[in-house]
Amino acid sequence: MRAQAIVVGAGPAGAATAILLAERGLDVLVLDRARFPRPKLCGEYLSPEAVRVLDRLGVLKAVDGASPVELRGMTITAPDGTVLIGHYRAMGQWRPYRGSALALPRLALDAVLADRLRALGVDFREQVRVTDVVREADRVVGVETVDASGAARTLRAPLVIAADGRASVIAQRLGCRRPHRLRRMALGTYVSGLDDCRNMGEIFIDPPDYAILNPVGPDRVNLSLVVPLADAAPWSARLETFFMARARQLPHLARRLERARRQTAVQAMGPLAYRVAPPREGGVLLVGDAAGFYDPFTGEGIYTALRGAELAADVAAGALEGGDTSAAALAAYERRRRATFGDKALLVRALQAVIRRRRLANLTAHLLARRPDVLDLLLGIIGDFVPPRALLRAAEAKESR
Repeated sequence: MRAQAIVVGAGPAGAATAILLAERGLDVLVLDRARFPRPKLCGEYLSPEAVRVLDRLGVLKAVDGASPVELRGMTITAPDGTVLIGHYRAMGQWRPYRGSALALPRLALDAVLADRLRALGVDFREQVRVTDVVREADRVVGVETVDASGAARTLRAPLVIAADGRASVIAQRLGCRRPHRLRRMALGTYVSGLDDCRNMGEIFIDPPDYAILNPVGPDRVNLSLVVPLADAAPWSARLETFFMARARQLPHLARRLERARRQTAVQAMGPLAYRVAPPREGGVLLVGDAAGFYDPFTGEGIYTALRGAELAADVAAGALEGGDTSAAALAAYERRRRATFGDKALLVRALQAVIRRRRLANLTAHLLARRPDVLDLLLGIIGDFVPPRALLRAAEAKESR
């Protein structure tokens, strides 16, 4: 039986979309070029609202069984050493799904989602690489693939959902991907030996760089360093040398890492930001990083993937059940994406403007140090359970006093 939907990519966006479609009784085929579990450079942060989506997917019990670290909040160190401590907590009418965010290695998260796919009886094919899309007239009707043996095959379906990540073949083949002026690279590794890095994420801002420490297990911390792409590119053959030298040049981070031991090789990903235009063709949706990516400062990547999957699955199911996967029928997905993520995107851009300028970063830190309520509100927005416009209302309320 021919699948009703082909999902390309089995990371959080693709797996979540496929799970939601399968739960509605639709026949789904999932393809991924990797063999699971596979390593993946990631901040490994699940916001409080991401936990809600995991519960909806029926995997939260399994996630809890994988021993994630519960993060109560974030510690932020400004360039001048000002330390801010924000917590995930109820803010008026807005409450986190649970009282914390979670930190979990991607190997574990991806395995949990893959197990859920298999439990639902989804046709999940690993080590199948998608090389192109199949188009007829004004719509996508399938994909060209190559399996691990080198055999090529054309697979067809009324709907193709691209969840194949930053280097999405489908977005590229459809001419949707565009460069972005924000040119940054992320470098990551795991470290051990950090005292008191157990239940709080840590951010160190030192323009033009910033670093994030995220505890993902007993004596195991995800260390990410984000730098200008132009600074890192000449060191592509010696990334570990560049990484260790650069980390020592962030003084507050360097002091934090004095007793740390690196556990794994340094991985790199960049350029981080890119734009993706919605496809003009029918028969296709872009989900997760395939739909665009900005910067990981707020750690929203996995939540965006999971929430985007909810939006995509709702529109896709309606289109498939109605027998109409035209561009017009699928346009509701992009409208919902803009409504859901638009305000957060504006906030993230404003935060980028702050963290790129030392004086502005210090000034903002001093202001937030005097307003811990606003800091917690901001953390709630970053944690995806407080709407970004609440920050404007808080500012307006202060001015009216």
